[in-house]
Amino acid sequence: MSLTTKQQEIEAYQSAYSASNFEVIQAQYRKRLLLELLETHQPKRILEVGCGWDTIANSWQGFEHLCIVEPGSEFAEKARQDMAQNNKVKQNNKVKIVQHFLEEATEQLQGDYDLILLSSLLHEVPDVEALMLSAKALCSPRTLVHVNVPNAKSMHRLLALEMGLIDTLYAPSELQKTFKQPRIFDLQSLKTLADLTGFTVVSEGSFFMKPFTHAQMHTLAQTGFANQAMLDGLWALTKHFPENGSEIYINLQRKES
Repeated sequence: MSLTTKQQEIEAYQSAYSASNFEVIQAQYRKRLLLELLETHQPKRILEVGCGWDTIANSWQGFEHLCIVEPGSEFAEKARQDMAQNNKVKQNNKVKIVQHFLEEATEQLQGDYDLILLSSLLHEVPDVEALMLSAKALCSPRTLVHVNVPNAKSMHRLLALEMGLIDTLYAPSELQKTFKQPRIFDLQSLKTLADLTGFTVVSEGSFFMKPFTHAQMHTLAQTGFANQAMLDGLWALTKHFPENGSEIYINLQRKES
Protein backbone atom coordinates (compact mmCIF):
# COMPACT_ATOMS: atom_id res chain seq x y z
CA MET A 1 0.00 0.00 0.00
CA SER A 2 1.40 3.40 -0.98
CA LEU A 3 2.01 6.14 1.57
CA THR A 4 -0.60 8.30 -0.20
CA THR A 5 -3.25 5.57 0.11
CA LYS A 6 -2.40 5.00 3.78
CA GLN A 7 -2.70 8.73 4.47
CA GLN A 8 -6.08 8.89 2.71
CA GLU A 9 -7.33 6.04 4.89
CA ILE A 10 -6.08 7.82 8.01
CA GLU A 11 -7.96 10.99 7.03
CA ALA A 12 -11.15 8.95 6.44
CA TYR A 13 -10.68 7.24 9.81
CA GLN A 14 -10.41 10.59 11.60
CA SER A 15 -13.83 11.59 10.26
CA ALA A 16 -15.44 8.25 11.15
CA TYR A 17 -13.91 8.31 14.65
CA SER A 18 -15.24 11.80 15.29
CA ALA A 19 -18.77 10.70 14.35
CA SER A 20 -18.82 7.56 16.52
CA ASN A 21 -21.28 8.04 19.37
CA PHE A 22 -20.36 5.69 22.26
CA GLU A 23 -16.65 5.77 21.42
CA VAL A 24 -16.18 8.77 23.70
CA ILE A 25 -17.22 6.71 26.73
CA GLN A 26 -15.32 3.64 25.51
CA ALA A 27 -12.19 5.80 25.18
CA GLN A 28 -12.56 6.99 28.77
CA TYR A 29 -12.33 3.43 30.06
CA ARG A 30 -9.46 2.66 27.68
CA LYS A 31 -7.66 5.68 29.16
CA ARG A 32 -8.44 4.38 32.65
CA LEU A 33 -6.60 1.15 31.78
CA LEU A 34 -3.59 3.14 30.53
CA LEU A 35 -3.50 5.34 33.63
CA GLU A 36 -3.44 2.28 35.88
CA LEU A 37 -0.52 0.94 33.84
CA LEU A 38 1.35 4.25 34.06
CA GLU A 39 0.81 4.58 37.80
CA THR A 40 2.08 1.04 38.34
CA HIS A 41 5.22 1.24 36.18
CA GLN A 42 6.04 4.97 36.37
CA PRO A 43 7.81 5.08 32.96
CA LYS A 44 10.12 8.03 32.29
CA ARG A 45 10.51 7.67 28.52
CA ILE A 46 7.33 6.88 26.58
CA LEU A 47 6.53 6.34 22.91
CA GLU A 48 2.81 6.82 22.13
CA VAL A 49 1.91 5.46 18.69
CA GLY A 50 -1.38 6.92 17.48
CA CYS A 51 -2.65 9.46 20.00
CA GLY A 52 -6.08 10.11 18.46
CA TRP A 53 -7.88 13.17 19.84
CA ASP A 54 -6.47 12.82 23.35
CA THR A 55 -2.79 12.12 23.92
CA ILE A 56 -1.88 10.43 27.19
CA ALA A 57 0.04 13.61 28.09
CA ASN A 58 -3.30 15.31 28.75
CA SER A 59 -3.95 12.93 31.63
CA TRP A 60 -0.55 11.87 32.98
CA GLN A 61 2.65 13.89 33.11
CA GLY A 62 4.99 11.75 35.21
CA PHE A 63 7.29 11.21 32.23
CA GLU A 64 10.58 12.91 31.41
CA HIS A 65 10.16 12.48 27.66
CA LEU A 66 7.16 11.55 25.50
CA CYS A 67 7.35 11.00 21.76
CA ILE A 68 4.02 10.91 19.91
CA VAL A 69 3.98 9.31 16.46
CA GLU A 70 0.66 10.12 14.78
CA PRO A 71 -0.01 9.95 11.01
CA GLY A 72 -3.40 11.69 11.14
CA SER A 73 -3.03 15.42 10.42
CA GLU A 74 -6.01 16.44 12.58
CA PHE A 75 -4.96 14.20 15.47
CA ALA A 76 -1.36 15.46 15.31
CA GLU A 77 -2.49 19.10 15.19
CA LYS A 78 -4.77 18.55 18.20
CA ALA A 79 -1.78 17.11 20.12
CA ARG A 80 0.33 20.16 19.16
CA GLN A 81 -2.41 22.52 20.38
CA ASP A 82 -2.81 20.60 23.63
CA MET A 83 0.93 20.69 24.30
CA ALA A 84 1.13 24.40 23.47
CA GLN A 85 -1.45 25.02 26.21
CA ASN A 86 0.22 22.68 28.72
CA ASN A 87 2.79 24.87 30.46
CA LYS A 88 4.41 21.99 32.34
CA VAL A 89 5.39 20.02 29.24
CA LYS A 90 5.96 23.13 27.11
CA GLN A 91 8.49 24.74 29.44
CA ASN A 92 10.47 21.55 29.89
CA ASN A 93 10.35 20.51 26.21
CA LYS A 94 9.14 17.09 27.30
CA VAL A 95 7.03 16.16 24.26
CA LYS A 96 8.06 15.51 20.65
CA ILE A 97 5.37 15.04 17.98
CA VAL A 98 6.21 13.20 14.76
CA GLN A 99 3.45 13.25 12.13
CA HIS A 100 4.18 10.00 10.34
CA PHE A 101 3.57 6.25 10.31
CA LEU A 102 5.78 4.41 12.79
CA GLU A 103 7.18 2.14 10.08
CA GLU A 104 8.54 5.18 8.23
CA ALA A 105 9.58 7.13 11.33
CA THR A 106 11.92 4.82 13.25
CA GLU A 107 15.06 6.69 12.09
CA GLN A 108 13.66 9.88 13.67
CA LEU A 109 13.17 8.20 17.04
CA GLN A 110 15.76 7.81 19.76
CA GLY A 111 14.62 4.49 21.19
CA ASP A 112 15.48 3.41 24.74
CA TYR A 113 11.85 3.75 25.83
CA ASP A 114 10.51 2.46 29.12
CA LEU A 115 7.02 2.08 27.63
CA ILE A 116 5.62 1.90 24.10
CA LEU A 117 1.86 2.40 23.79
CA LEU A 118 0.04 0.73 20.89
CA SER A 119 -3.43 1.59 22.11
CA SER A 120 -6.50 0.87 19.95
CA LEU A 121 -4.31 0.49 16.88
CA LEU A 122 -3.41 -3.01 15.68
CA HIS A 123 -6.91 -3.83 14.42
CA GLU A 124 -6.75 -0.84 12.06
CA VAL A 125 -3.36 -0.94 10.33
CA PRO A 126 -2.90 -2.73 6.97
CA ASP A 127 0.38 -4.46 7.93
CA VAL A 128 0.21 -5.38 11.59
CA GLU A 129 3.43 -7.42 11.56
CA ALA A 130 5.40 -4.49 10.13
CA LEU A 131 4.10 -2.23 12.90
CA MET A 132 5.00 -4.73 15.63
CA LEU A 133 8.48 -5.24 14.19
CA SER A 134 9.00 -1.47 14.02
CA ALA A 135 8.04 -1.22 17.68
CA LYS A 136 10.38 -4.07 18.58
CA ALA A 137 13.27 -2.28 16.85
CA LEU A 138 12.83 0.53 19.39
CA CYS A 139 12.77 -1.78 22.43
CA SER A 140 15.50 -2.41 24.95
CA PRO A 141 15.32 -5.60 27.05
CA ARG A 142 13.46 -3.64 29.76
CA THR A 143 10.94 -1.86 27.50
CA LEU A 144 7.29 -2.70 28.15
CA VAL A 145 4.99 -2.65 25.11
CA HIS A 146 1.28 -2.21 25.80
CA VAL A 147 -1.27 -3.31 23.20
CA ASN A 148 -5.06 -3.06 23.39
CA VAL A 149 -7.67 -3.82 20.72
CA PRO A 150 -11.39 -4.65 20.44
CA ASN A 151 -12.28 -8.17 21.51
CA ALA A 152 -13.88 -10.73 19.18
CA LYS A 153 -15.24 -12.47 22.31
CA SER A 154 -16.83 -9.34 23.78
CA MET A 155 -20.19 -10.01 25.44
CA HIS A 156 -22.07 -8.00 22.81
CA ARG A 157 -20.60 -10.15 20.03
CA LEU A 158 -21.41 -13.35 21.92
CA LEU A 159 -25.00 -12.10 22.26
CA ALA A 160 -25.18 -11.29 18.55
CA LEU A 161 -23.92 -14.80 17.74
CA GLU A 162 -26.52 -16.47 19.93
CA MET A 163 -29.26 -14.26 18.45
CA GLY A 164 -28.27 -15.38 14.96
CA LEU A 165 -27.26 -11.87 13.90
CA ILE A 166 -23.73 -12.96 12.98
CA ASP A 167 -22.42 -16.33 11.82
CA THR A 168 -19.04 -16.03 13.52
CA LEU A 169 -17.48 -13.95 16.28
CA TYR A 170 -14.95 -12.72 13.74
CA ALA A 171 -17.48 -11.17 11.34
CA PRO A 172 -16.94 -7.39 11.05
CA SER A 173 -19.57 -5.21 12.69
CA GLU A 174 -21.10 -2.20 10.96
CA LEU A 175 -18.90 0.05 13.12
CA GLN A 176 -15.80 -1.87 12.04
CA LYS A 177 -16.83 -1.52 8.41
CA THR A 178 -17.24 2.23 8.92
CA PHE A 179 -13.78 2.45 10.48
CA LYS A 180 -12.36 0.20 7.70
CA GLN A 181 -10.88 -2.12 10.33
CA PRO A 182 -9.42 -5.16 8.54
CA ARG A 183 -9.33 -7.60 11.47
CA ILE A 184 -10.62 -8.42 14.93
CA PHE A 185 -8.57 -10.22 17.56
CA ASP A 186 -9.22 -12.50 20.47
CA LEU A 187 -6.60 -13.00 23.18
CA GLN A 188 -5.15 -16.08 21.53
CA SER A 189 -4.68 -14.51 18.10
CA LEU A 190 -3.22 -11.37 19.71
CA LYS A 191 -0.70 -13.47 21.67
CA THR A 192 0.13 -15.46 18.55
CA LEU A 193 0.96 -12.22 16.74
CA ALA A 194 3.16 -11.13 19.64
CA ASP A 195 5.05 -14.42 19.60
CA LEU A 196 5.45 -14.33 15.81
CA THR A 197 7.00 -10.86 15.94
CA GLY A 198 9.44 -11.62 18.74
CA PHE A 199 7.69 -10.69 21.97
CA THR A 200 6.97 -12.44 25.26
CA VAL A 201 3.62 -11.83 26.98
CA VAL A 202 4.09 -10.42 30.48
CA SER A 203 0.41 -9.98 31.33
CA GLU A 204 -2.98 -10.08 29.60
CA GLY A 205 -6.67 -9.49 30.15
CA SER A 206 -9.81 -7.69 29.02
CA PHE A 207 -11.67 -4.64 30.29
CA PHE A 208 -15.11 -3.00 30.30
CA MET A 209 -17.99 -5.37 29.65
CA LYS A 210 -20.21 -4.06 26.85
CA PRO A 211 -23.45 -6.08 26.56
CA PHE A 212 -24.74 -4.22 23.49
CA THR A 213 -23.43 -2.46 20.38
CA HIS A 214 -21.97 1.05 20.43
CA ALA A 215 -25.23 2.48 19.02
CA GLN A 216 -27.35 0.66 21.60
CA MET A 217 -25.04 1.64 24.45
CA HIS A 218 -25.20 5.25 23.27
CA THR A 219 -29.01 5.15 23.46
CA LEU A 220 -28.88 3.70 27.00
CA ALA A 221 -26.43 6.39 28.07
CA GLN A 222 -28.50 9.19 26.51
CA THR A 223 -31.68 8.07 28.28
CA GLY A 224 -29.84 7.87 31.59
CA PHE A 225 -30.43 4.14 31.96
CA ALA A 226 -26.69 3.44 31.61
CA ASN A 227 -25.64 5.88 34.34
CA GLN A 228 -22.14 6.30 35.75
CA ALA A 229 -22.66 3.66 38.43
CA MET A 230 -23.69 1.12 35.79
CA LEU A 231 -20.76 1.99 33.52
CA ASP A 232 -18.32 1.61 36.40
CA GLY A 233 -19.98 -1.70 37.25
CA LEU A 234 -19.41 -2.86 33.67
CA TRP A 235 -15.76 -1.88 34.07
CA ALA A 236 -15.46 -4.01 37.23
CA LEU A 237 -17.42 -6.94 35.80
CA THR A 238 -14.46 -8.31 33.84
CA LYS A 239 -13.03 -9.84 37.01
CA HIS A 240 -15.89 -12.34 36.74
CA PHE A 241 -15.61 -12.70 32.93
CA PRO A 242 -11.88 -12.14 32.26
CA GLU A 243 -11.97 -12.98 28.54
CA ASN A 244 -15.20 -11.17 27.59
CA GLY A 245 -14.58 -7.48 28.07
CA SER A 246 -15.21 -5.23 25.09
CA GLU A 247 -11.46 -4.83 24.58
CA ILE A 248 -8.42 -6.97 25.33
CA TYR A 249 -4.85 -6.09 26.21
CA ILE A 250 -1.42 -7.65 26.43
CA ASN A 251 1.77 -6.26 27.93
CA LEU A 252 4.93 -7.43 26.18
CA GLN A 253 8.69 -7.47 26.32
CA ARG A 254 11.12 -8.23 23.54
CA LYS A 255 12.32 -11.83 23.40
CA GLU A 256 15.98 -12.27 24.11
CA SER A 257 17.88 -14.32 21.55
